[in-house]
Formats: sequence, C-alpha cells, structure tokens
Amino acid sequence: MTITLSITSTWTFINTKFSLFWAVPAAENPRCCVCWRVWKVPIRGKIILDGQDITKLAPYDRPINMMFQSYALFPHMTVEQNIAFGLKQDKMPKGEIAARVEEMLRLVQMTKFAKRKPHQLSGGQQQRIALARSLAKRPKILLLDEPLGALDKKLRQQTQLELVNTLEQVGVTCIMVTHDQEEAMTMATRIAIMSDGQLQQVGTPSDVYDYPNSRFTAEFIGETNIFDGVVIEDHADYAVIECEGLENHVRIDHGLGGPSEQDLWVSIRPEDIDLYKEKPEYLGDYNWAKGTVKEIAYLGSFAIYHIKLANGRVVKSQVPAPYWYVRNITPPTWDETVYISWPENQPTPLFR
Repeated sequence: MTITLSITSTWTFINTKFSLFWAVPAAENPRCCVCWRVWKVPIRGKIILDGQDITKLAPYDRPINMMFQSYALFPHMTVEQNIAFGLKQDKMPKGEIAARVEEMLRLVQMTKFAKRKPHQLSGGQQQRIALARSLAKRPKILLLDEPLGALDKKLRQQTQLELVNTLEQVGVTCIMVTHDQEEAMTMATRIAIMSDGQLQQVGTPSDVYDYPNSRFTAEFIGETNIFDGVVIEDHADYAVIECEGLENHVRIDHGLGGPSEQDLWVSIRPEDIDLYKEKPEYLGDYNWAKGTVKEIAYLGSFAIYHIKLANGRVVKSQVPAPYWYVRNITPPTWDETVYISWPENQPTPLFR
C-alpha cells in the first residue's frame, strides 16, 4: 500500500507489513491525526491512498478510521451497539451487521460482554471495544491516537503486544501517534520521528535507535550522552574527534568523509559506557575518562550512574544488575572515583 501525506510537505511511505507507527512530540499529535482524517486540509501537498487523491474527501467518505485516546464510546449504548454504530450509518443490512459485530467481539475476546455498557467495563476492556469499533468497517488505514494513554503503566505494557497481535490478525495498516518512546519501540515495525511538521527520520526501531541521523532523534529516542566535538583526524577506516569535556579523544571505527576540523556532536548511549572501579590496563589514549560518582538510580534490572568528570560534565552509565555480582566486586558508591570507557563502534557522530 502506498500512502502519501502532507502537513507542510509531501511524504511517501511504502508499507510492506501490517503497520506503520509514528513517534512524535506530544504537540504534533493533533496536527498529524487531523490531517489524515481531514478535519483540516493540509497546508501543502496531498494525501494519496492506493493511487487515489483523498485530500479533499469528507472524513466519512474515506477508508480511514480512528481510535481516540479517550476511546469516545457512547455511554448510552451497549458494547455491541457501539461496535455496530458505523455499520448502521453505512446502511449495511442487519444480518451483515450482526455477523460483523460478532466477528469483532471474537477478535478482541469480548463476546460475553456484548450486552454491557461502557461504564460496566474496565479501562482495558473499553480499549478493546474501541478497537473493535474502529476495525468493524474494515478500514484501509487505522489511526491510533495514543490508544493506550488512558491505561496505567502496568496495564499499558500488558496491552501493547496484545494490540499488535490483534492488528496482525486483521492485517490493517496502522498509524499510531505517540510520544511514549518505549511504546513506539515495542510496537512499531517502522518509526517516523516528526518535529515542527517535518519528518526527521524514518526507519525500523533498531535503525532509529542505533543510527540516529540528528541530535534531535538521538535525544528523543532513549537516553544518550551528547558531546560537542571537532574532527581532528579522518581516515578511511577510523576517525578521531576532540570532544569538549573529555580529557581523551573519541575514536570511532570508520571514516567520516568530511572536511577536517568539522564541528559535530558525538552521541554515546549510557548502556554503551562501561564502568570500572580501577583503571583497566588496556585503556589507551582514546575512549575513556575518569570521574566521580554523584548519583545512582537503582532500577531493578539495571542501575544508572551519574559520573561527574573533572570539568564538571556529568555522564550517564547504565550498568546491568548482575555486572558487579558476577565479578565479585562491591559496586561503587557515591563520591567514589571511577573510570568509564566505550568501544570504538559505539559513538555516533551527528553532523550539524
């Protein structure tokens, strides 16, 4: 399926699987959804679905449905009446409506709740009914506006893969707007990062996380340490960067192919920074620093250490919980001197 959308420009995506998800800052959510649904007309460009220009079609004439964050279930209707609402508006025969409603109830495993009203359901059950209603008309595209935002964290995590599995069964193309990074990484087959109405990067979750193309993307998806740097050596198979706040230079395992003394940023994820109580003998002239533990955030399966360097810069290092135990070492504590290092293949250069 080919989908072209414009908010301030034209973007084209070829959907090869069942879903296309978006991760955008919260302020972008309304703009993205209203243009798709055409409650507002895009400023420039077109929305083309399977070769048809649907930019100016009325919302009810489009093969697009939307599931709202608040679910927007009709409180005076039963579950089955909510699911049937759009089908009745389309004047579908009663027999077909009944069959479709039954199919949707089975899909979301809510058959025994058909006669209940929304207030008699839990938040997770309401979410399932809202999904069933949005799928009942068999749209070509399903818009999901933070569909799990109304659930508490534990239920939201439980529902993420359940929602993905349901959508896989139906085979509908989905566009989900969210600013929850964990949700996007867990559920997406592709992620589009949007800022100020423009796409910043599109790719698989691993591509966007491991190979961000800008400082905005690197900081938006996950945690990272950003350093201001300047290229001082650039060779075919490696480059050396002088970074503000680091006593030793950063060396990466590939060339940059740019001009010498080029200004850039260097991104290093906390989980890629190793932490030591003693300086390892193998550390050379690159990719390490000395500092003092200023904060420790214990999060169960891992801990995040805030390391203050000599110039006052703070660097985060994420250490797995078993790290010290398997080495039979007492973990470092506050105000203790430590050493950090990272391999050459982990720093990501981000050009300005």
